[in-house]
Amino acid sequence: MNIQKIIKIVALVIGLIAVFFLVRIIMIGDEAIETDVANQGILSSFITLALIVLAIAAISAVVFSLVNLVSNPDKLKKALLSVGVFAVILLVGYFLSSGEERILSDGSTLTATQSQMIEGAIKSFYILILLAAGLMLFFGVKKMLSK
Repeated sequence: MNIQKIIKIVALVIGLIAVFFLVRIIMIGDEAIETDVANQGILSSFITLALIVLAIAAISAVVFSLVNLVSNPDKLKKALLSVGVFAVILLVGYFLSSGEERILSDGSTLTATQSQMIEGAIKSFYILILLAAGLMLFFGVKKMLSK
């Protein structure tokens, strides 16, 4: 195993441990933290540690992925093509949606732009589901016919 894989595994393990501690602290709740002064210092240091380790893990994963993509032009081309197709699907979903201002149940207002973005995201999700189902069906039929 090369050093890059070892660092990724170590970062993943440390990141998962940090997320575990962060979730435990969050589950304790604000009231327990506010009432017990002794826990405040410990909890804040755990939260800081968890956030630092999670940031290191996320940054190292992104950096190593980008280095891997840059070192292999074919993978970079495929990745950029995939990101472009995803962006086009998001744009299609956004432009197919209509933005209407709405009053929410709590009395706040959802602006037309926010409504259009939410509806666009939902329509993009539907487009992706239909695309995935269509591709699975196409390749399933193709595989059955080739036998």
